[in-house]
Amino acid sequence: MTLAHDIAGDGPCVVLLHSSVCDRRMWDPQWGLLVDAGFRVIRPDFRGYGETPPPTSGYDEARDIRDLLDLLGIESTALVGSSFGGRVAQEFAARWPSRVTRLLLLCPATRLLEPSDDLRSFGAAEDALLEVGDIEGAVDLNVRTWVGPAADESTRELVARMQRHAFEVQLAAPDVAADREDFELRHVNAPTLVISGAHDLEGMRTAAAFLAEHISGAAHQQLDWAGHLPSIEDPGRLNPVLLDFLGESASR
Repeated sequence: MTLAHDIAGDGPCVVLLHSSVCDRRMWDPQWGLLVDAGFRVIRPDFRGYGETPPPTSGYDEARDIRDLLDLLGIESTALVGSSFGGRVAQEFAARWPSRVTRLLLLCPATRLLEPSDDLRSFGAAEDALLEVGDIEGAVDLNVRTWVGPAADESTRELVARMQRHAFEVQLAAPDVAADREDFELRHVNAPTLVISGAHDLEGMRTAAAFLAEHISGAAHQQLDWAGHLPSIEDPGRLNPVLLDFLGESASR
């Protein structure tokens, strides 16, 4: 299955991987900016998000991204991943390191750590709401948990719409288990920046610090204003960091 995606621009490639609270619309504040800066930009929807149907058999998100790049004839790219998208990005970079030119992880998750107490508590609360059919309650929980204080009301409403759509699609689909391969961070060789938000859950900040420590040469930057989704909470402050890391000179 080909992931629904947008592609625009010329120059070095950048793939934007969305959070599981969102879909590819979360990158609206970066889309035109990166195209104008001289990049070829791709933003897909993972299975069960946005315009991509849910899975019907075993699946692997990193392999889905590889297959999309193969279809588009793209040999190498920078990867920018937010939260769950950061988890997929780190796995892709470890499994196919020659295909990744730069790796930017925004408040990333990881499969390499056990969930922290605060993440377990969130998951239990979300499960309880969904088990009784309270989708709106689960949407509200996600917005309150994952959208930081810098975000305005229109951003919170967008996140709510994206999360609501994902719940509606995924809850109506058969339960299909993922079939993901193991990976080792020591294989990542792209220049890497890991960003965390001071207002994010402790478990997510721990994951960011872990990844920065175990990816060779990685830098770690904590944003004192950010929650879990800095790219949409305050694009005006996040975008210069993004451009500086990717290389704004692409358009020069």
